[in-house]
Amino acid sequence: MYQFIDLFCGIGGFRIALERKGMQCVFSSDSDKKVQEAYFENFKDEPSGDITEIPESKIPEHDVLCAGFPCQSFSISGNHGGIRDGRGRLFYEIVRIADYHKPHVLLLENVKNILTIDKGKVIKTIDAKLNEIGYDVHRHVLNSSFFGIPQSRERVYFVCLRREEKDGFKLKYKPPKENFRKIYLENVLESKPSESLYIEREDIKILKKPEEYALKPIRLGIVNKGGQGERIYSPRGHSITLSAYGGGVGARTGLYLTNGDVRKLSINECKTLMGFSKEHAVSDGISGYKQLGNAVIPDMITNVYDSIKVA
Repeated sequence: MYQFIDLFCGIGGFRIALERKGMQCVFSSDSDKKVQEAYFENFKDEPSGDITEIPESKIPEHDVLCAGFPCQSFSISGNHGGIRDGRGRLFYEIVRIADYHKPHVLLLENVKNILTIDKGKVIKTIDAKLNEIGYDVHRHVLNSSFFGIPQSRERVYFVCLRREEKDGFKLKYKPPKENFRKIYLENVLESKPSESLYIEREDIKILKKPEEYALKPIRLGIVNKGGQGERIYSPRGHSITLSAYGGGVGARTGLYLTNGDVRKLSINECKTLMGFSKEHAVSDGISGYKQLGNAVIPDMITNVYDSIKVA
């Protein structure tokens, strides 16, 4: 049985994906106490804390290293600090552990904006460091909208394969092909959402009627001045990217026109849009939305992993 570790594990998107493939998680870590509690509730396995304080020799041997390394310093809504930001420097913890254990595969995920931070210097540094410790880096942007998930979520997926043959085989990789399944936001919306999700304001403006179905967010109107978190979308399209942060009355989920009324998405709807079951535990309130916004989509990780083959 192949073994993997789950760094910056969040609520366990990588773990769900790889356990589906019959693999065993031998180590997980996350410094957020609420995340640790949710992870334990889901997997009965308490993550270790701050990875910077854990010697690489204390981490079990593994075949695959997974990490959705902290992205706030790289994201559009973050401070754009990149590698210089304390959270950005957590990337070097991946390098430290991978250099010591030399797993076959590194599966990493981050926001699309990481490609352009500091005029591309951040991604060049990341590629160079991974190459330096013996990995061929394959990276590309995939949008979950084109893989049967009704959420527009562009992320950079890194598949880093060990150059040196290990255990008698070498790996190769081709990006997964989009399936363009016709699944829309309306297919996953609850029939009786909580009244607390609805928005009643004088400045709601519906600017056009719902269009034909599309595998993307379809904008219909605005609240206030139409800034981030103040845009209204059609359920005949996809949701916007669920996020951990952001402002506006529709912060974290966006706003949607359903049955003539405007509302935010429920926590269970967000779970579905991220590919988690409704039974998957997250923290209460805003913390739960934040955890989902920071998560990886298990189905996307499965698609990427299935595209790794023996050469």
